[in-house]
Amino acid sequence: MDDPGSPAPLYDRIKREIRAAIVRGDYVPGAPFITQREICERYSVSNTTAVRALNDLVTEGVLIRRRGKGTYVADQDTPKPAPTGADRSIACVVHGLQGPHVSQLVKGVESMCSELDYRMYLSESDASAERERRALRQAVDTHAHGVVLYPVEGQVNGDLVDELRRRRVPLVLVDRYRTDLATDAVIVDNFTVGYQLTKELIDRGHHRIGTLWSETQCTSVRDRLTGHKHALRDHGLPVVPELTVLQSFQTLPDAGRRAALARLLGSTEPPTVFLCSNGYVLAAAANTLLQLGVEIPVQVDLAGMDDAGPYDILPLTAVAAVLPSYDMGRKAMRLLAGRIGSDDPYREVEHVVLPAVIRTRDSATAYLRAVISADPLPPSSNQPSTFG
Repeated sequence: MDDPGSPAPLYDRIKREIRAAIVRGDYVPGAPFITQREICERYSVSNTTAVRALNDLVTEGVLIRRRGKGTYVADQDTPKPAPTGADRSIACVVHGLQGPHVSQLVKGVESMCSELDYRMYLSESDASAERERRALRQAVDTHAHGVVLYPVEGQVNGDLVDELRRRRVPLVLVDRYRTDLATDAVIVDNFTVGYQLTKELIDRGHHRIGTLWSETQCTSVRDRLTGHKHALRDHGLPVVPELTVLQSFQTLPDAGRRAALARLLGSTEPPTVFLCSNGYVLAAAANTLLQLGVEIPVQVDLAGMDDAGPYDILPLTAVAAVLPSYDMGRKAMRLLAGRIGSDDPYREVEHVVLPAVIRTRDSATAYLRAVISADPLPPSSNQPSTFG
């Protein structure tokens, strides 16, 4: 019998199980579906619950009714007409909502939705693959007409991307793309970001540039590192493994961060600037340097590969890249809207590449000099007490 204490209505749970069974191939498209009585017996529910589940699945196009013949499984590959008016909705799933980069990206998606008469349902994954999975599953189950996705690190949840493809629900990635699955994407020219920032630093006299990262398993980061290395080579500088190693600084504990920077600054040829992957890494690096008693920019300078972070990073950096976040969101939604209703929204996928703006300390109205007001933390036995 129906359980009123269930966290979700029974008819919704039945619908999810039926959809999953159809996706698995338990029911053949075009074949007769089980009867209302069979649903009651199989799921131990009332006639009312069975009728509600069947009616909803017919309305959503999962099942079809043929007059005088009964209920059949619909062809899930049959393209559906483009939605109109109040039926037009898309899911926007983002990496996180903190900082100007993501908030401006979402505003861009939202503004284009308003212009094109779409409703946007926003979900935050907070860098969790499982939360992203739940958000994508919800988009599938609620029959969103398209998805804008700022994906988490790593190439995860590929089965749900495949399910979106099978259902011909268009997907547009933002900020990064996947190398294992062909989808539309709106990204920044990250190779040029890495190259131009490195060139600016070299022109300012920095020949030992340390790189600090947060995420490592995403195309935006790897493309920036490639651009950085190319700029070093083009200017006759060596690519030093310890300065260009792709490992996360952001996820280290405080003691680990201090040890990592102390080791680099205590080397025979220490870096004179740290090129940070985003504003969060830059903030962590600045705090760690101050704990070590290092003045910024007098002893060591900082640079930022993008402005995703808790605050405006330019006053604390020699050079920084400013991402076209708002335009990324608008272009992603426009690209998605053009795919909705297509008989094959994954045909000839497109990558829209936008330029970033490189800003220097000279263009800022003011810049910050960071010094520590108290005695620095005493160095451990394996940390030098002074830095070159």
